[in-house]
Amino acid sequence: MTAARLPKVAGIDQAISDVADTDARAKAQRPDHEAGSPADTVPAPPPSAATASGTVLVTRTVPAPGGSAQAPDDFAEIVRPFEQLAVIQDRLAAWVSDLTTLHELTERLTATTTLDAALHELLRTGAGLVGARRGLVVLHPSDGLGPRTSLGFGLLRSDLGTIETVPSDSAVHGHLLDSAADDARDEMIHPDLADEHGLDARHREVAAQLGFAASYGLRLATASARLGAVVWLYDEPARPTDRQRHLVGLYVRYAAEHIARQLDLARAHSTVAVLREELLPSRLPRVPGVRMAVRHRTSAHGGGDWYDALPLPEAALGLSVGSVTGSGPSAIAAMGRLRASLRAYAVMEGEDPVAVLSDLELLLRVTEPARSATALFAYVEPAGRKLLLAGAGHCPPLVVGARRAEYVETTLSAPLGMLSCWEAPSVEFTAARGETVLLYTDGLLHRTGEPVDRAFAMLHAAAANAPRSALEDPELLVDHVLRACLPPRDDADARDPLGGATAGDDVVLLAARFD
Repeated sequence: MTAARLPKVAGIDQAISDVADTDARAKAQRPDHEAGSPADTVPAPPPSAATASGTVLVTRTVPAPGGSAQAPDDFAEIVRPFEQLAVIQDRLAAWVSDLTTLHELTERLTATTTLDAALHELLRTGAGLVGARRGLVVLHPSDGLGPRTSLGFGLLRSDLGTIETVPSDSAVHGHLLDSAADDARDEMIHPDLADEHGLDARHREVAAQLGFAASYGLRLATASARLGAVVWLYDEPARPTDRQRHLVGLYVRYAAEHIARQLDLARAHSTVAVLREELLPSRLPRVPGVRMAVRHRTSAHGGGDWYDALPLPEAALGLSVGSVTGSGPSAIAAMGRLRASLRAYAVMEGEDPVAVLSDLELLLRVTEPARSATALFAYVEPAGRKLLLAGAGHCPPLVVGARRAEYVETTLSAPLGMLSCWEAPSVEFTAARGETVLLYTDGLLHRTGEPVDRAFAMLHAAAANAPRSALEDPELLVDHVLRACLPPRDDADARDPLGGATAGDDVVLLAARFD
């Protein structure tokens, strides 16, 4: 008798306990005169049959013609279930690996806090999933509220412009954006653009010019809205595998939800920024003898700082800066109300800055009892370069010229709405010809990151050391002061892509130069 050995199956180490059942099924398929043969009995393997690796050796004897033993005919049937189990285990391992990868990638996407960062992460990660080197995303919300933009991965801005010259119905993303098209779909595959029939000639020309030979695109959409499309470009003819398509499809579906949330935030920030700017002067007035410049750095939280320059009767000019406590839309609305009220009081009694601020304090107490505000108002006579000003808890002005750079000594006073009755004396001074008066909010001091006394010293040094060209041009002077005082990350060029805002407090810097 010979012993047939089962091959060891990867991942299967347990003993085979159901061989008898398998043999019973085999006997049921044999002729009746063979089914009851004693030789068909298969004993359970003894413990001594186990190898060192734990695999059990199963033996079976089958009578052969002439009385000799041979291997069973149904040997493949015994092995097949274990082979199928190994395949299932491999598939489960692949699914677990894909889910783990997807979890890590979506966590990295969730860590992005701006719309621009989320789109770049989508392009970069998607390119790795489908094996592409370049890509682009077209943001085109179906509700028409915007923003509409295009971003590239591995593409120059000029490359994006070249791609936009392709007719929309033939572009790599055209059908994905057009939900009304008859053949609109969620996925577009162009495995070989050079040999694809029916492709627009301009599409083929642009592909050759930019050096991509294939593309794979997906619609970027949520359950309730279409956001745009994302396309990855291959340098050689290629197409993603079914596994790659499945994985990137799941990733893009999650990314669309995250991008939709970032899009809502971007719209909210944009709306707040527009409202805030509309509540402030769209441009400074032209007044003979005075040249003015202003810089307004908004915060991501939406502060309540304001500025104003208002022509007054008798060729006078009213200058004001101020700040409302709090942040967000409510602070911006309060800022708008106070600024509008101050303009009315300035027209009626602007030559008396104390009366203007007293009226403003009374209004604040009646209409905004839970708020306080700081403010500075100056009544200016450009012809004589005279300024009469009053402040309510606000930073003192800084006079800058070729011969001096000094703060105007204003009387200490409490902010509006802090005391039972606000009152402070006014201060009068005369600026020399060629000097500039700087009015600012305390956000400029806070953004320096220094204690208040050192921040004042830094501002003074920045103005005193301004080059001659800046002293002669208020536009150059305000830019010089901001560059000298604010950290590089807080300067005008380091803005938040959501709404053009930076972190921290609002900053207002208003300059008036007397010629």
